[in-house]
Amino acid sequence: MPKTIYTTPQDAEAAFYEALERADIDAIMTVFAEDEEIVCVHPGGPRHSGYAAIREAWRRVFAAGTRLQVKLINPCVVQTPFTAVHSVLEQVSVGDEAANRAPVIATNVYVRGPLGWRMIVHHASPAPPSAAEAPKTLH
Repeated sequence: MPKTIYTTPQDAEAAFYEALERADIDAIMTVFAEDEEIVCVHPGGPRHSGYAAIREAWRRVFAAGTRLQVKLINPCVVQTPFTAVHSVLEQVSVGDEAANRAPVIATNVYVRGPLGWRMIVHHASPAPPSAAEAPKTLH
């Protein structure tokens, strides 16, 4: 099966969040680089490193059968020809509970290689409720 080529980091990010909302582990892992140096941190969880460990972490997230909806706001992007860092505020809701969105701050790091752009880091942390009004500042 041919590997999907993401021509921009924005394409990779869109594919990641679409797969997250569908609870599609195969599609999520297509966005990640197939590398042992990749990292994923779920809100309040430990650091997972390496392709197999990250795949297993996502399997556990999706095992509960919970469907997530994610709205991205306040993106901050820093990009060079071969690296992109996206800092976003994720407003995450479970199922159809859009009124109860939980704010999550995420940093997604992408690198460009022979197969286009791939995610090498997804780090998500709980955010205070006031984060939605935060200025677009990258620290």
